[in-house]
Amino acid sequence: MNDILPGEVETWQFLEREAHRIFQLYGFAEIRVPVVEKTELFCRSIGETTDIVEKEMYTFDDRSSNSLTLRPEGTAPVMRAFIEHKMHALDPISKLYYLGPMFRYERPQKGRYRQFHQIGAEAIGVDDPMMDAQVLAMLCHYFEAVGIDSVELHVNSLGCRECRPQYREALTGYLENRLQSLCADCQRRYRTNPLRVLDCKVPTCQEATTDAPSVLDLLCSDCDVHFKQVQQHLQKLGISYTINARMVRGLDYYTKTTFEMVTSQLGSQNAVAAGGRYDGLIQDLGGPALPGIGFAMGVERLVLMKGEQGVEAPRPDVFLAALGDAAGDEAFALMHRLQHLGLRAEMAFTGKSLKAQMRRAGKLNARYVVILGEEELASGEAQLRDMDNKDQQPVSLAGIEQALADKCRLC
Repeated sequence: MNDILPGEVETWQFLEREAHRIFQLYGFAEIRVPVVEKTELFCRSIGETTDIVEKEMYTFDDRSSNSLTLRPEGTAPVMRAFIEHKMHALDPISKLYYLGPMFRYERPQKGRYRQFHQIGAEAIGVDDPMMDAQVLAMLCHYFEAVGIDSVELHVNSLGCRECRPQYREALTGYLENRLQSLCADCQRRYRTNPLRVLDCKVPTCQEATTDAPSVLDLLCSDCDVHFKQVQQHLQKLGISYTINARMVRGLDYYTKTTFEMVTSQLGSQNAVAAGGRYDGLIQDLGGPALPGIGFAMGVERLVLMKGEQGVEAPRPDVFLAALGDAAGDEAFALMHRLQHLGLRAEMAFTGKSLKAQMRRAGKLNARYVVILGEEELASGEAQLRDMDNKDQQPVSLAGIEQALADKCRLC
């Protein structure tokens, strides 16, 4: 787990602000759910044979012997809240998004920690392929807005509960003849969760599955039509994509459309956003038979990709350099008034020399410095220094707040 310090957190805040802005443009509303849920929720939704449930969840018993788990992903808790609060009764279509920490006990690697953060979105109640395309369009729009262009959209279809069993059977038969080439994990799970073998990053497993059956060859007619229409809608919107028939998701609830935003910047773990359709999940969790589609992005990975493009800390609008006790008192009151006008105002609290205070203003990268001493109090005029062009001029203390506010609004 890691700390996020000043100098770093500004990039996080920018990514979160843009999520709020972009997602709301598409009609999504924020939802906030607890970080702890009943363990049963994740076993039922994610799947008991997934790596997450088998090896990665932080699970414990509370004092009443209830089994609880720190949430490893966001979709299941959002669906639980959707069902519990009967949100479908308020509106048959719900578009929700969330931001927050998730927890998985896995080997730390580049851009991945045991406490990590996700930004995600879920659209519930529409099975039209047009909704799939809109969710993908929103995801692409977000990456454009935050200035990350080194990503590609990969799409696939995993079929539905009618046609996927045929594919599982074909894939299992294929893998049986290549068991000796698979890693220990894939040998263990090839029967319980054969699709995960296709996602294994071990080179021998990748080589052994090069000619594996394609899920796209075994889709039923409904899934085939759905996937083709998703592609048509993406083409109408001018969104480029690559069909990746090997792409699977690590959660059992996905059906039909699945997708990833991938990059070459982060090594073998190259997905920075991923998701898909989960038309049976809500009903499996005890809710109405409503379709859904969603995605999640790893914020740590987005921050890595921003790299040197990281967002700078906001600079103070005004630094108040005060000389003497009386000027210090006046500067303190003035700083309070400026902050209430919406200006970022700072001052030194230690009575340092003017030279030391100017160095502090420069270190903070303040736009303006107001110099206030006994002479300025007596004359009713402070000295206002523009730190960018080094221009300095007197400014009346009467109405100085508004004068500074007007100047800063022009910056």
